[in-house]
Amino acid sequence: MARTSVLAHATTVEPVPSHLDELAEASRMAPEQVEVTLRRSDGSELTLPIELTRVLVASAGELASGHAVTVLASEKQLSPAEAAELLGLSRPFVVRLMDSGDLPSSHLPNSRHRVVRLADVLTFQQKRERRRQGRRQIADAIDDAGLPY
Repeated sequence: MARTSVLAHATTVEPVPSHLDELAEASRMAPEQVEVTLRRSDGSELTLPIELTRVLVASAGELASGHAVTVLASEKQLSPAEAAELLGLSRPFVVRLMDSGDLPSSHLPNSRHRVVRLADVLTFQQKRERRRQGRRQIADAIDDAGLPY
C-alpha cells in the first residue's frame, strides 16, 4: 500500500498582509506573561496551556515576517523525498546523507524503505546553516584583510 505524503496533509497558514501589525505585536509578547482563551459558540471558554501559547507566539513572529507556517509534529517520519523537499536538496543526495549517517534514519518494519524524523531533518538543516554562516564569516574576514584566496 502506498504511503500518503506527510507534507501534503500538514496544516499550512499563509500570512495575511492586513494582519501583519497585529501579528508583529503578538510575536513580541512573552508567552509566560500571556493567557490565551478560546470562546466557544455556546459561550463557554477554554484557556490554552503554555505549550500552545508558545506555539502561537512563535507562529505569529514567522507570519509577521511574511513567512508561511506549517504545523507538523517533530516526531513525524518523512520519506527521503519529503526530507529532500524540506531541505531543498535532491532525493539521491538525501539518501547519500542517510547512508553516511549524517542524517539519521531508520527502516520501516519489514521493509527496505527508510524514514527520517522531522526533528532530525531540522537539526541537520540548522547545522548546515551554521556551517554556511561560518564559511561566509571566514570569506568576509579574508576580504576585509585584503588577502588573496
